Amino acid sequence: MIPNQLLFYCRSGFEEDLSAEITDKAVSFGYTGYPVAQKNDGYIRFVLPDELPGNELHRALALDTLIFARQSLLALAPLETLTRDDRLSPIVEQVVASGWSFESLWQETPDTNEAKALAGLMKALQRPLESLLRKRGALRRKAGGRRLHLFWTQGSSVQLGMSFPGNRSEYPGGVKRLRFPHDAPSRSTLKLEEAWHVFVPKEQWPERICQGMQAADLGAAPGGWTYQLVKQGMFVFAIDNGPMDKALMVTGQVEHLREDGFSWQPPQALEWLVCDIVDKPIRVIEMIERWLVQRWCREAIFNLKLPMKQRWKEVCRCLTRLEESLRQAGVLAEMQGKQLYHDREEITVHVRLLD
Repeated sequence: MIPNQLLFYCRSGFEEDLSAEITDKAVSFGYTGYPVAQKNDGYIRFVLPDELPGNELHRALALDTLIFARQSLLALAPLETLTRDDRLSPIVEQVVASGWSFESLWQETPDTNEAKALAGLMKALQRPLESLLRKRGALRRKAGGRRLHLFWTQGSSVQLGMSFPGNRSEYPGGVKRLRFPHDAPSRSTLKLEEAWHVFVPKEQWPERICQGMQAADLGAAPGGWTYQLVKQGMFVFAIDNGPMDKALMVTGQVEHLREDGFSWQPPQALEWLVCDIVDKPIRVIEMIERWLVQRWCREAIFNLKLPMKQRWKEVCRCLTRLEESLRQAGVLAEMQGKQLYHDREEITVHVRLLD
């Protein structure tokens, strides 16, 4: 029983983009394979040929380096003919035949409305599955932190995948669930909050996201992202010709400047730049280049609004250009991009200067 597939979760509608990303990166590592995906399913499979184990490719395709993937699993072939009479036996038999051992068991579905109907089935199967897998020695206390995922697409169809510490999302479905603050000016505020959780380790927040820092929010109105900066105790230059939320302005932490975010320059170097301007991705990249090359900020989080077609190609073009511009300017930085749960037709990028 050879795990020759990789299973990736994604936002519904972005299966083609994730397929292109995984295929390109697999080729760069010397692997041939093919994606299996259907539009709006919320996941893709990447199948390796000739029963080639996917372990090494899974390690090479680190989840932190993938733009469109929410979760990454080493997977076995799907079980697609389960019956109501006995769903448990085929699952347990496949686990035992694989030789896998693990410390926990998660059951998940695609992030689609149709898949939510499977919640009752998964709840009913959880305890019986855990009991049977313990008896067979697969589910045990010490197994290197490995986790078994049962990915249900229908009541008769499930795929078994394995995740490993350091190369997986620790959130069910690969999604960090956040509560919308009742006093925030717009729902876009959750984009920046989620970005901090994804890009900045929580233990580093006291040094990197803290009171007294100075930040700029380009395209700020009405203040969804500014709200998060103020909440962390920062002083903010809010750059936008539109009106800002009145409650933010009375905090005394926001200076609203009715100027063009693409041309405005800060009076001194800042700790943070954030930007959620709706414009062509390459124009946003040009502006971010200027900020980073001039070292006007220490860290930046910004969104790139993607075209309707060839989104992976556009992402590559933009990020490659930014990397090359920083390299030519001698600016040492770390960069990571991700399509977040609260993103839509966009990705979020984080850059941190290292010198």
